[in-house]
Amino acid sequence: MIRSFLRSLVDGPLARQLRRFVIVGVIAATVQMILLWAFVDSAGLHYLVGAMIAIEITIVLSYVLNNAWTFQTIQNTGTIDYLTGLVKTNVVRGTAIPIQLAVLFSFVEWVHAPYLIANGIAIALSGVYRYVLDARWTWGST
Repeated sequence: MIRSFLRSLVDGPLARQLRRFVIVGVIAATVQMILLWAFVDSAGLHYLVGAMIAIEITIVLSYVLNNAWTFQTIQNTGTIDYLTGLVKTNVVRGTAIPIQLAVLFSFVEWVHAPYLIANGIAIALSGVYRYVLDARWTWGST
């Protein structure tokens, strides 16, 4: 059962969509890490404040890229649909912010990991949650 599930991620009907979602996620994560570094090391913000700002910026970036490419066949078009999708993805990803910030905080404060490494771990751990909710609710697929 697990083997067939893993195979479906490579060859199944959702494989292309999932690969695109991951690619967009890697792009957004890279942007988020650069922004977080700039906010903390250059602007002097606390790492949790910098993370919240960087996360919100990349929520919008992710929506634009996912709508145009990942969910291209069912993308939100027209002003109302597009803005509704943006609000939905903000709700989905907004609910992932506490998860990501909690993981970030835990790794920095308790494990003493550098904040950028901790943020990368937090992004990865909250990624599955974001994909499932975005795919099902924001774009209504799967």
